[in-house]
Amino acid sequence: MTAPARRAGSPAATLLRLSRNRPAPVTGERCEMCAVPVGAEHQHVVALENRSLLCSCRACWLLFTDDGARLRYRAVPERYLTFDGPPLDARAWDELEIPVGLAFLFRNSAQERVVAFYPGPAGATESELPLAAWTALLTARPELATVRPDVEALLVRRTADGGGAGAASCHLVPIDACYELVGRLRAVWRGFDGGQEAHAAMDSFFARIDARARPADARPATAPTAAEDVS
Repeated sequence: MTAPARRAGSPAATLLRLSRNRPAPVTGERCEMCAVPVGAEHQHVVALENRSLLCSCRACWLLFTDDGARLRYRAVPERYLTFDGPPLDARAWDELEIPVGLAFLFRNSAQERVVAFYPGPAGATESELPLAAWTALLTARPELATVRPDVEALLVRRTADGGGAGAASCHLVPIDACYELVGRLRAVWRGFDGGQEAHAAMDSFFARIDARARPADARPATAPTAAEDVS
């Protein structure tokens, strides 16, 4: 027996038509600026007013790669550099009052100051870096001046065997990599210094950074545009 025909204006016909025309559910990540789908590996832009990171497609990311433009957003570059020797000696590290052996430093252009963040059980904790300390650091290591405000950071790690020499390693990394590390550590942090699982996560993260980083030029130079970082 065949089903009775549904009248065009009947509730059943309306529901059937709506179910057929319903758009497919949104799955996966999307660009937070134009809503197009983006893959697991995608770019980010920084909203300068509130420091938030936005997922971005390639096209939207390219709109904000001019470091000199006065825009509300700035593209996070993709370069990784490594520097020889620790940028912070033991005294400078102690002045930061950072209780763990890991920090990232960047210049906040909205506040016109350099800040340092270190990881912990609550996420990233801020420690303001005095201007005099930052000026002294750039005088001793002028190549560090290539770090772009807001979108890049110096990621400094001090290990137990660093002793009086201070930090064991220093990298220039995109700011989103720093927040990725902070998020990973927050999920596994235990006790005062993070515990074994947190240190294993740091080792894994820095191994990946070392594999991507290239040696920094010891001579101070004008930083290339974000688009020029892409190999």
